[in-house]
Amino acid sequence: MSKNSIPKPRLLIADDQADVRQALGMLFRSEGYEVEFVASPDAVEEAVRTLEFDAVLADLNYSRDTTSGAEGLELIRRLAAQQPDLPVIVMTAWGTIELAVEAMRLGARNFVEKPWDNARLASLVRNQVELCRALRRSARLEAENALLRGESVEEFVAASPAMRPVVDMIRKIAPSDANVLVTGEPGTGKSLLARLIHENSARAKGPFVAVNMGGIPETMFESEMFGHVRGAFTDAKSDRTGRFELAADGTLFLDEIGNIPFAQQAKLLRVLEDGQFERIGSSRTQQADVRVISATNANLRAAVEAGEFRKDLLFRLNTVEIRIPALRERRDDILPLAQLQLDKLKRKYKCNVTGFEPDAAEWLRSYAWPGNVRELSHVIERAVLLCESAKLRLSDVATLLTESAPGNGLTQGVPTLEEAEQELIRRALEHCEGNVMQAADLLGLSRSAMYRRIEKYRL
Repeated sequence: MSKNSIPKPRLLIADDQADVRQALGMLFRSEGYEVEFVASPDAVEEAVRTLEFDAVLADLNYSRDTTSGAEGLELIRRLAAQQPDLPVIVMTAWGTIELAVEAMRLGARNFVEKPWDNARLASLVRNQVELCRALRRSARLEAENALLRGESVEEFVAASPAMRPVVDMIRKIAPSDANVLVTGEPGTGKSLLARLIHENSARAKGPFVAVNMGGIPETMFESEMFGHVRGAFTDAKSDRTGRFELAADGTLFLDEIGNIPFAQQAKLLRVLEDGQFERIGSSRTQQADVRVISATNANLRAAVEAGEFRKDLLFRLNTVEIRIPALRERRDDILPLAQLQLDKLKRKYKCNVTGFEPDAAEWLRSYAWPGNVRELSHVIERAVLLCESAKLRLSDVATLLTESAPGNGLTQGVPTLEEAEQELIRRALEHCEGNVMQAADLLGLSRSAMYRRIEKYRL
């Protein structure tokens, strides 16, 4: 199956009579279904733990000496508790209105009497399968949007000679499915590069799922990456979709890969080797059709030598390795990056700042930028908030960098850090017309931190 094809719907048929199973199998295979058969309620539960089904067509009675439907009703109750999104259609030759009502109350999606009408039954199952798939797609997209998707890729600035090898490498490897390891100092734009590779690949229409490996507690690693089923552990109140599953047919970006605990590296290696994983609490093996892009500012080869990172995992991650130069190595990109950030902030804050005074531009270009592009972006944002003229001045851009500014006398007379912070907060409050919460959000501060500063500076 190609990664862009739609898999056949999978139907589980549960009935203790072989002739019924055979007849239903012929019907639904002719309708384009993959069909699995079981003959008991226990076998139903085992099957849904092992494979993912789009619907279950189940008899209500399995013991030849009973027509009560009790076995089937109990099965419906257990399936609804374990997999509430899985549609169950019940069948029986001993149907009553009371039995049908009870089955629906326990979670069945529909009730069919034997003997059945082929066309009606096929239509009923098809509708339930389509609804199930739509709900699952919706849940998956909701999880992506809420937790994982970032903003779309920004304009990629790469005018300097130092960036030409990077651009050439992206052009060569983006269309492939090769795993990529992106290296570089903090703040150089590794996540932006990963998204650029994704958006220029055959998987561009699939999800781009980013996860900060340094932010996952070791005890939650498997749950975050592979998911869990309800009841797998104490706090597992509902099913959780893991990152690999969310990234199906797309790209999984593992940021700060060097921070993954050694004990968890073997679990990640297994998925990279055979593409298979299981949710915690489930024996069902799932296939991970994802492209993996990793990023780190650590020296992974040194970590391998120190016994802190698996050598075989490194080999799996860096089929291709791309190093992003530090900003000080690509000075021709500094002013275009600064202008790009300024243009974004003009729209965000609805201000009229158009560019940079010559001394400010020279300062930006000559500064070492130890925090790279991330530091540059933060400096421009603060400068926009502080600026009182049509162009950013030296005193605006250098305000928070007095200690590490170039030693050329350009920063004489620049305010202290406390003075700059006080002015920044004052202007944020003015911009938000006194709304403390909006000003705090604007500055990236918590409510309590904002109030402490307001009190400190008596604003």
